[in-house]
Amino acid sequence: MIITGDDPEYIAFVKARLRDQFLMTDLGPLRYFLGIEVSSTSDGFYISQEKYIQDLLSRAALGDERTVETPMELNVKLQLIDGDPLSDPTRYRHLVGSLVYLAVTRPDISYPVHILSQFVSARTTVHYSHLLRVLRYLRGTITCRLFFPRSISLQLQCYSDAMWASDPSDRRSLSAYCVFLGGSLIAWKTKKQTAVSRSSVEAELRAMALLTAEYRCY
Repeated sequence: MIITGDDPEYIAFVKARLRDQFLMTDLGPLRYFLGIEVSSTSDGFYISQEKYIQDLLSRAALGDERTVETPMELNVKLQLIDGDPLSDPTRYRHLVGSLVYLAVTRPDISYPVHILSQFVSARTTVHYSHLLRVLRYLRGTITCRLFFPRSISLQLQCYSDAMWASDPSDRRSLSAYCVFLGGSLIAWKTKKQTAVSRSSVEAELRAMALLTAEYRCY
């Protein structure tokens, strides 16, 4: 359980009440929780999953020490018919599932993870090669962290984008957005649009509508 707030006295009160009702141990300031590492400084705090990535790379057993600069090549459009079916699909499902959880603190892999997760039920050798590229990218960027400054600004800033007709199988576009509260990145998402857009402008408007509906950004 994580207890947070800006009133130390009330936090102490909540802990005392919980100890009265349950057998519990106070582990002190938050440093590690469900694979997420937290470090605090005078300027703010950092969130990362470096140990989680190390464990993931160990399980993946890539067999080399190569790294890449980007998690996915530019303008790649994967399809169900690409490559040959994998003989053992369990490994692909396991690694993609781990990447989905890693994307909680790594917005830079949100797009490739979204793409790769669409082929969990029909994965091929081509899909697997792109999955390995994401892992090699993570190896080279393992120390990347999210920073949340100690800012008093509560201004909400939202950004959206769209890739028109990005899926060659159904011609649907892809929406993506990120949301900042002050200087802190608090939310991001990559999602396929529910309808086919007839132009890039329509795709952009759908992406803005998704963002506005979820966060009421004005």
